[in-house]
Amino acid sequence: MMMPLALLIDTLKSIPWFLDFNSKQLERLASISTIMEVSAGEVIFCEGDRADNMYIILDGQIAVDSAVPGHEPVRIYQAEALDIIGWSKMVPVIRQRVATTTALKDSRLLVINGDDLAGLCEEDNHVGFVIMRRLANVVATNMLTTKLQLLDLILQLSGEHSGNPAL
Repeated sequence: MMMPLALLIDTLKSIPWFLDFNSKQLERLASISTIMEVSAGEVIFCEGDRADNMYIILDGQIAVDSAVPGHEPVRIYQAEALDIIGWSKMVPVIRQRVATTTALKDSRLLVINGDDLAGLCEEDNHVGFVIMRRLANVVATNMLTTKLQLLDLILQLSGEHSGNPAL
């Protein structure tokens, strides 16, 4: 859905990720973005798909699931408003999606063209620094969450799990 540039800029201004950007940077970012609406149950992208866009959830809930050969997919994360999905597009080594995302509720997402965003990050060092610093925080948080899930699983399998919800 094509959206007026001014409305996209207003949407970007409401996202904490972009508070450090000036009006020219926001306009450039808006020019490579759009809003996507998805219905509950709709798949946004599948594990193994070519990575193309990065998404910021404006409202709704998105399941992030990983395939486990011979088993049902495992829910690795439930993304909500202002969470990022599809961030792996910004990591040069990863060329395909590492999870499948499905809307759990009707949702609205800001879709940012990944190739254009990478180009903008190269052209404007401030934009690149801010985006990559924030992505580093997302990756670090995901790694910590995954570590805690793995430790909980190990404890469950060893019979030592105390039922502590922190683990």
